[in-house]
Amino acid sequence: MEMQTEIAVAPAPAVKVKSRKRRKLLRRLLLWGLLLAVLSVVGYGVYTGLKREYTVTYQSYSATTGSISNSLSFSGTLQAVSTQLATADSATKVRAVYVAKGDAVQEGDRLLRLANGTTVEADFAGTVNQLYVAEGDEVAAGASLIQLVDFEHQKVSIRVDEYDISDVHEGDPIVVTTTATEKTFDSVIDDINYVSASTGSVAYYTATAYLTTDGTVYPGMQVTVSVPKEEATDVVILKEDAVSFDATNKAFVYTQTEDGALEQTYVTTGVSNGNYVEITSGLQAGDTVYVEVEETETASGGLFASLFGGQQMMGGPMPSNQNGRRNGPGDEFGGERPRSSGSGSGGNGGGRQ
Repeated sequence: MEMQTEIAVAPAPAVKVKSRKRRKLLRRLLLWGLLLAVLSVVGYGVYTGLKREYTVTYQSYSATTGSISNSLSFSGTLQAVSTQLATADSATKVRAVYVAKGDAVQEGDRLLRLANGTTVEADFAGTVNQLYVAEGDEVAAGASLIQLVDFEHQKVSIRVDEYDISDVHEGDPIVVTTTATEKTFDSVIDDINYVSASTGSVAYYTATAYLTTDGTVYPGMQVTVSVPKEEATDVVILKEDAVSFDATNKAFVYTQTEDGALEQTYVTTGVSNGNYVEITSGLQAGDTVYVEVEETETASGGLFASLFGGQQMMGGPMPSNQNGRRNGPGDEFGGERPRSSGSGSGGNGGGRQ
């Protein structure tokens, strides 16, 4: 008799196939979403790039007729040339005082008399700056009695460095201007000490000038000493900001042609004072020149502009400006970009202000 044995087999665990498929599908969707987001950003950048162009703004300047000069400028301090301080030569008493503080006196005028027989007189014409005693005062030996100062004749010393000393000479005319009151006085360089007393890396030399004042400026006041060097009268002058220089240091300006385009015009420069410059050739009084001051990004460009950085090249290319200066807002021009033309040589024949 055969025995039949039934063996119970446990069912195999169900494989979560559907869950794995869902995860794969979700990852693909996320990747596609990320890709679409990146493409959207790139597409927007390309779109805005296709719409870009630059609007260039120019400042205009006019050449005029005028006079121009330049000078070397130094700082200094006024110093009294003549001062007199009278003191008692022994212990004594003040018998008489003949002046008051602020009085103007002449050379030889009596100022005061002491009991020991001494009479103090003015050594020079000047002003009583200080009166230290009164009649009847007892004074000790060496005591200060009166001070006299000549305020109308003063001097100023300036320090001239080794780079400028060759341009300063004895006899050079100068203009001395007080910083506080802005009063000016003409004088000349009277003396130059060519032995430097400076110990730094740059040598300085002392130049001294004597000047006659109106008596209302005083020792210790700060002054500016100007040494005129170059001057041009009734010449064509132009604001220095309007002048640029090419790679070979030739001066040029931008002028407008009859068709509205800007072109590079070379000029020759002369005397410069740091603000205006003389134009000896290349321009006439009344001519207008232009300087680029701003590039503004605007809409409605083309694919070509996008591929080349958004700058729309309309006409000839912009001339190279190695040392061009930028200024405030000015006139705005459309049309062609400036193109290089013109001839001539330029140079910066300026000086120091």
